[in-house]
Amino acid sequence: MNVLVIGGGAREHAISRGVVRSEHPLFAVMKNANPGIKRLADDFYLHDETDVEPVVEYAAAHAIDLAVVGPEAPEEAGVTNALKDAGIAVASPTKEAAAIETDKEYMRDLMDRYDIPGSLEARAFSDAEEAREFIERHGGAVAVKPVGLTGGKGVRVAGDHLHSVDDAVDYASRVIDKKIGGAPRVLIEERAVGEEFTVQAFCDGTTILPTPAVQDHKRLLPNDEGPNTGGMGSYSHASGMLPFMNGSDYEEAVGILQHIVDALRREGRPYQGVIYGQFMLTSDGPKVIEINARWGDPEAMNIIPLIESDFVELNMAMVEGTLGGTQLDMRQASTVCKYVVPEGYGREPNDGHRVAVNEEKITKEGGMLFYASVDEHNGQVYTTTSRSLAVLGVANGISTAEEICERCLGHVQGDHLFIRHDIGTAALVNKRVEHMHRLRR
Repeated sequence: MNVLVIGGGAREHAISRGVVRSEHPLFAVMKNANPGIKRLADDFYLHDETDVEPVVEYAAAHAIDLAVVGPEAPEEAGVTNALKDAGIAVASPTKEAAAIETDKEYMRDLMDRYDIPGSLEARAFSDAEEAREFIERHGGAVAVKPVGLTGGKGVRVAGDHLHSVDDAVDYASRVIDKKIGGAPRVLIEERAVGEEFTVQAFCDGTTILPTPAVQDHKRLLPNDEGPNTGGMGSYSHASGMLPFMNGSDYEEAVGILQHIVDALRREGRPYQGVIYGQFMLTSDGPKVIEINARWGDPEAMNIIPLIESDFVELNMAMVEGTLGGTQLDMRQASTVCKYVVPEGYGREPNDGHRVAVNEEKITKEGGMLFYASVDEHNGQVYTTTSRSLAVLGVANGISTAEEICERCLGHVQGDHLFIRHDIGTAALVNKRVEHMHRLRR
């Protein structure tokens, strides 16, 4: 079976590893020359993944049997729909189903219409002054979001980025005026207080098979400071839950995802692909921050390497609607993933610098390397303006996985690089646990 992976980031490198581990020929379409994917692929095409027609032509020319779309932008562009129209199986949602991520207003409306648990009070506005009343009613304790895609960098939250009602109104006005997210519209949500976590699940339109919870770290700097990013790193625990969660928290989150999948089916938008729920665990249980129509990045790196079932068979089961009879076997282990990014990432990235990676030593340390947004020229790897590569440590406990990750990071060298080293450390994990303990007292 010829398998096509669309996208050139670390998430797609992880997906590609899963395909190759299942012993199927790998093909790739990516806009940057990801060295890891290039080496795994039987063939690859360097091209904009959102340019639908050439992607479909490439798939047809290489007799692709199954495609997996990594990023959300090609889904929004209609790549899944066009591939399906060409008779190619796609283990990723259609444009209509992916609206659960690409249109945040639709996501909130769907949850309200079907009375899905875990919702937050939210309203969309095309005029910032009209939004002021909603913001004032919540005492300025809101999150301000573009309704469309911003690569995880468009959200501003009271207390972290916004410090008054006027701050929130000003940012709402900027989102509308500059069409941040692609439309002159902004979503205002009540602020949820707690600890964020992610649950990702395979989905065939009816059945979901959930995977272990992961905690991503969006803020650029240690101790959760600095601007939001696409994600600086993440960790998971061998239990399948996180140290600040209990079993009922996880089950509630999974139940919310199931409700959303059921609602999409009733809407005539059946969801087939991996679905990703980002939740805030509050004193009242999990609340939905956002739903994403894909594997998370970096969360894919925490989960895909632990999957012991045939990865391609799982993807085909999503397409064929047979997940209900499919077993998901996973290694019980803890993971810590940390990103290496160009200095200035999240603000003014310093790109175009060479990165030297000793892949052999990383493997000997027991770690895994995932290339992200880098370019390879004449055997040399160079940074771009986005995240460069991710390193993963896997062990029985989080602390040991973090130590492995740190040793592996010592084998990545280059000027003008930055790493958030506190991810997965005992100090930061314990801070999360203590925070939830205080909230629940």
